[in-house]
Amino acid sequence: MLDADVVIAGAGIGGSALATVLARAGLAVVVLEKETEYRDRVRGEWIAPWGVSEAQRLGLYDTLRAGGGHHVVEQRTYHDALDAEPSDLNTIALANVLPDVPGPLCLGHPTMCRLLSDAAHQAGARVLRGVDAITLGAAERGRRTVGFTHDGATHAARPRLVIGADGRGSPIRKQAGIELHRDPTHHLFAGLLVEGADDWPATVQSTGVEGDVHYLIFPQGNGRARLYLGYGLDQRRRLGGADAAERFLDAYRLRGLPGSAALSAARPAGPCHAYGNEDTWTETPVADGVVLIGDAAGHNDPIIGQGLSITLRDVRLVRDVMLGGADWSPAAFAPYVEERRERMRRLRFVAALDSTLENEFGPAAEARRARARERQLADPSLLSWFLAAFAGPDALPAEAFDPSVRERLLAPA
Repeated sequence: MLDADVVIAGAGIGGSALATVLARAGLAVVVLEKETEYRDRVRGEWIAPWGVSEAQRLGLYDTLRAGGGHHVVEQRTYHDALDAEPSDLNTIALANVLPDVPGPLCLGHPTMCRLLSDAAHQAGARVLRGVDAITLGAAERGRRTVGFTHDGATHAARPRLVIGADGRGSPIRKQAGIELHRDPTHHLFAGLLVEGADDWPATVQSTGVEGDVHYLIFPQGNGRARLYLGYGLDQRRRLGGADAAERFLDAYRLRGLPGSAALSAARPAGPCHAYGNEDTWTETPVADGVVLIGDAAGHNDPIIGQGLSITLRDVRLVRDVMLGGADWSPAAFAPYVEERRERMRRLRFVAALDSTLENEFGPAAEARRARARERQLADPSLLSWFLAAFAGPDALPAEAFDPSVRERLLAPA
């Protein structure tokens, strides 16, 4: 029976970040990770400015920067026939979004996981890799027994709290009986890490729509960039097979994207992987003896790149409860539950509206985008909802996420 105040299932970004801040505060933390090494999962490499602020408040920002974290300072957007020249509508100065935040932070997912896992270990957490068969016992007096195998032996712990940071398929969530809700998949997304894109401006990220794809570019410095493509559900086989990376880069031969040649000629530096875009959420990510964070508690549609920022906010709020008093009951986590519920509702609104505008194709969709741009120029309040993806969903008033905004923006001519 291992001695632990907290057992964290999952040594990804959320689990390792929480382990670090709790261990630094003197708690006995055990982290259980099934993988023996971190792999490129083609997601989770862009931290929005509000997420960078969370990393700063957690005392983790310097670790990420020292490990290669790269700031981008400008976003340029190109839509269909939109003028390629910079304008107030298609250019955002990202370094001005929040005070003391130089812009979004880009860093490879495996690297970020290693940095935070090493930080947890250095802070005194016990990080076990290659763990298998994690089981969660029934709650007894507010505690759960956690069983698992490691190095061929069976172990158990009975901590004060179990943290489920074990991703979208979270075994902890399932064993705790916490229901997961899911929106229908709207479109498909594929990502590829490339190197040799030295001619692409290292501090400029870009998005846009051309033909039947939505593209996103996030530089990581030193000629590396994470590229994404969004496309319709009717093209499920578009980027499958052994030559997927080659066909992915061919799709980056874009007439309307200045500098696209630097991207289409880059070299693959990781796998090409496609997945569906949808939201999932839990109404109450806590149960007796269990708290969920990150994707285990539900994930936002990746189209707006909020996953890491959501996770870092989760870590801070859960840490504050755990270090703020001796009560770790579900009731003590009510502020976290309520804040996360509204946060995810607002981000679902943003992602759904952005998916409609960016990942629907053909003449009708092009006309809808053109009407939306005209209406945003005439009424800037119709653009404020999208700023939540940079400044955070709590930085804007509730009316920015009212259904009437969607209706006004997307109404037929």
